Amino acid sequence: MNFFLQFIRHYLLAVQFFTRLPVTGPLAAWVGFSPAMLRASAAHFPGVGVLVGALAAGTYAALMLALPASVYAPLLAAVCCTAATVLFTGGFHEDGLADLSDGLGGSSDRLRALEIMKDSRIGAFGAMALVLALLAKVALLALLGAHSLALVLAVLLAGHVLSRFMPLLLVYSLPHVGDLAGGGSKSKPLADQLSGWALAIAALWSLLPLAFLVYAQGPLLALAASVACWLALLVMARLLVARLQGFTGDALGATQQVCELAFYLGAALALRP
Repeated sequence: MNFFLQFIRHYLLAVQFFTRLPVTGPLAAWVGFSPAMLRASAAHFPGVGVLVGALAAGTYAALMLALPASVYAPLLAAVCCTAATVLFTGGFHEDGLADLSDGLGGSSDRLRALEIMKDSRIGAFGAMALVLALLAKVALLALLGAHSLALVLAVLLAGHVLSRFMPLLLVYSLPHVGDLAGGGSKSKPLADQLSGWALAIAALWSLLPLAFLVYAQGPLLALAASVACWLALLVMARLLVARLQGFTGDALGATQQVCELAFYLGAALALRP
């Protein structure tokens, strides 16, 4: 029973940290907080993706059922489901993508790039990355939805979950460098002692929607999407090692966004005969 209660507490802490879902009042007091708990909650980041993916899939399905039959219906559904996920998460990962792009695009010097990433203002590189990422996401989801509603719903759920597992591999394998430029770092508690047990729990969260995708759309499409997601992770890891020699909280958010896009792209490429 104690294990079950701790599981629930850690999951709710992850929900509180990564979404706008209110975990407040007596519930927040029951959940509690400590750096050790935040580290333990990392195991449930893909579990947060289950909520985000379910919201995205539900929004997409509701609009496709409510809208008149049109070639533009999948496009509108893709825009609205993307907006719903941004509102639900507070644009947490999108902000990381913009900040990382500003830092890496703004300076070739490691410490200067880290300083730029701490600036809350968005620059040209961040704006370009954010616009292009959102356009690519909407276009891919519209393409998948035009092919099959069942397909895009299964891909949405699996993509949001698996893309939130990938950044944990960076936490597990790379040093944290977010506090080198001063000012502290919100992601610092996540950088210490991420255990193999936490990774195993996160992997279990990821396997369930992937198994559903295999069941609903077949193993080849699920394999293509997963391979694309893993390749995106490898690209991000190599970039972070070369430019920053480690990861930051912004880098984790950017990795989630890139891996999510890669998952959708892999699924779309698998549709071609």
